[in-house]
Order: sequence, then C-alpha cells, then structure tokens
Amino acid sequence: MLSIKKFIPGIAWFFLVLILLCLPGSEFPKAKIPWLEVIFFDKWVHMCLFCVLAFLWMVPIAKSNIETHNKLQLITKILFATIIWGLTTEYIQKYFIPFRSYDLWDWFADSVGVFVAWFYWKRKLQKEIKL
Repeated sequence: MLSIKKFIPGIAWFFLVLILLCLPGSEFPKAKIPWLEVIFFDKWVHMCLFCVLAFLWMVPIAKSNIETHNKLQLITKILFATIIWGLTTEYIQKYFIPFRSYDLWDWFADSVGVFVAWFYWKRKLQKEIKL
C-alpha cells in the first residue's frame, strides 16, 4: 500500500520548483559570464529540476509492493503528468509572471529531465522482472 508520507519529498520538490519558476524575471541576477550562455546553463537547471521532480514521484512507486507491470504503468503516467506540468509552467510564466516568458526550449529541457528519470526507473524495473 502506498502512503502519502512516501510522496512528501516529491510534493515538497513540486512546490519548490513552482516557487522558483514563478519568481519574476527581475529577481534573477543578470550574469555577465559568457560561458554560462554557451553551455546553456539555464536549460541544464530546468533539466535537473524536472529530473529530480519526476524521480521523487517515481521512487515511492518503484519501491512499493505493486506488481512490476503496474509500477511501469504508474511511472509512465508520472512521466506524462510531469511533462505536461513543465508545459503548464511555461504558460504560467508567459501570462502571469512579470518579466518571464514562454520558452519552448525550457519545456524541452524539462522533458529531457523527466525522460532521464523515467529511463532510469524503467531500466531498473526491467532488471527486476528478469531476476
């Protein structure tokens, strides 16, 4: 049985990500470090935020006593929900947050982070099936 307590880290991270993505653009310092732009630092941040978000929601399911097939289905649903949440945050930024905008590449980075978490758990659970 899954307890809500096991999802507390994922819930807390969800709200942390929401707060960070809803900060007005004027709250962020303008970095004058050219190499950060060259390596697309902001995209790496998006990828990491959403990888951790998806991972923390997948952990309680992956560690539960649920049948492995059902675990994979639930983890896949988390994948889609988190990707949709990434897109939603871009629209929130576009329409409701001052000095922030919709950036399709931010959503792409969010999605890549989610897929990293998903591939990790999918691979781990498929090994569990073969054992």
